[in-house]
Amino acid sequence: MLLFSFFFRKESEPSRVAPCGARNICLPGLLLAFVFCLSGVCLGATGTFGERPNIVLIMADDLGWTDLGCFGSTYYETPHLDQLRSQGLKFTSAYTCGPNCAPTRACLMSGLYTPRHGVYTVKTGARGEEQFRKLVPVENNTTLDLKFVTIAEVLKQAGYLTAHFGKWHLGSLDHAGPKQQGFDYLVDGNPGVRGGYFSPYKNPYLSDGPRGENLTDRLSDEVVQYITRHKDESFFVYLPYHAVHSPWQGKKELVQKYKHRPPVGGHRNPTYAAMIETLDAGIGRILEALDTLNLVDNTLVIFYSDNGGVGGYREAGVRGGKNITSQAPLRGGKGMLYEGGIRVPMIVRWPGVAEPGSTSDTPITSVDFLPTLAEIAGAKAPKEQDGVSFSGLLKGNAIGRDAIYWHFPGYLQASEEEGTWRTTPCGAVRSGPWKLIEFFEDGQIELYNVQNDIGETKNLTNHFPEKAAELHAKLQAWRADFHAPMPKPKLQ
Repeated sequence: MLLFSFFFRKESEPSRVAPCGARNICLPGLLLAFVFCLSGVCLGATGTFGERPNIVLIMADDLGWTDLGCFGSTYYETPHLDQLRSQGLKFTSAYTCGPNCAPTRACLMSGLYTPRHGVYTVKTGARGEEQFRKLVPVENNTTLDLKFVTIAEVLKQAGYLTAHFGKWHLGSLDHAGPKQQGFDYLVDGNPGVRGGYFSPYKNPYLSDGPRGENLTDRLSDEVVQYITRHKDESFFVYLPYHAVHSPWQGKKELVQKYKHRPPVGGHRNPTYAAMIETLDAGIGRILEALDTLNLVDNTLVIFYSDNGGVGGYREAGVRGGKNITSQAPLRGGKGMLYEGGIRVPMIVRWPGVAEPGSTSDTPITSVDFLPTLAEIAGAKAPKEQDGVSFSGLLKGNAIGRDAIYWHFPGYLQASEEEGTWRTTPCGAVRSGPWKLIEFFEDGQIELYNVQNDIGETKNLTNHFPEKAAELHAKLQAWRADFHAPMPKPKLQ
């Protein structure tokens, strides 16, 4: 049944048969799929032969590492994500390739580290007052070039229907949007929230709903409708919510509910809490739809965030900056290469493969998604890939990798206060329990054992100089291999 489902499609949708374009059946493709399955490429609910899963990849925007109940919050309410965690694998060392929106999305879509595509930040790395910048930042790309193969293109070639809902942020929808990058179906795609979270949205790419409709609810309901329409086909749904990014706007009744709740540490913002609860409820409706349609057992669900939350700056010694939430015990927040800016919550549910209620502390990062989903779908990934598949982790196995890397050759200001930064140009590497950060302005090195000191409170460079030298050499070699551009000194 699996082999035939790969290549048969409805008569009304001939364009979705990517391998050969036949209207009803592609015999060469069918034969190829048969050969692939004999060689063990097809993975199913048992990880061997069987029906490939549908894939639902959900990404929150600016959701911090501790902003879910199952990741430690006792202030925010996330019952549906907590239940998802109980049914799947919780990643406690999931990272993003960038400390803010665009680089993470570019790395996730392409499977390539930032020096390959040049998307390092949003808009420009020349943020903040020029007079306080000691280096000239690297020129930043704001578009993921069409030459890069995306997850959607890989899965589409394997016969999946591909759909995008929500925030794109990788280029103009007319020239480098989801439909040019492999997605058959698109809802929204706007790079941000222009008119707010309540209709009318003032979004040229999304029709207004009834006045007062919530954007997060709207995207969730659109996904439910799409899954319902295509329940008998293999689909890849990518849902990058705008929530919980600014502007911080919550449903009035939920804001009122949290106003009467005592704060817990840095979790104290009623409006942000209301947005999180709305996000969780929307995901709950999607999970309920999968259950109603009997798709749970054959659907891989992944939940992730694009970077850390907005907050934790005071704890990181940064003057200024909004503190909407806190990643404590992690240090810092969005815009920083400290753990609070790049370590994020992640949950994977795949019945029959990922053990319910299990946990993995193995570091994974954004570039790992493309090779993972390609392997799971029995699809062919591009030859040039920087990530590794974490499908083995879902089965309780180890993955082989020495280190993961970051390169951020720009500036992000902390606030309107002069000379304050969330980050100056820097790079980082994590290898085993060790993490090293190099700041390019002055060559400062910071070394942490993030297994023993998750809050990065003790710089161990002087205590373990050989380890610092080893990791610094790894980082320099990686930059050389990737031809990573470096910010330059100002001309005097």
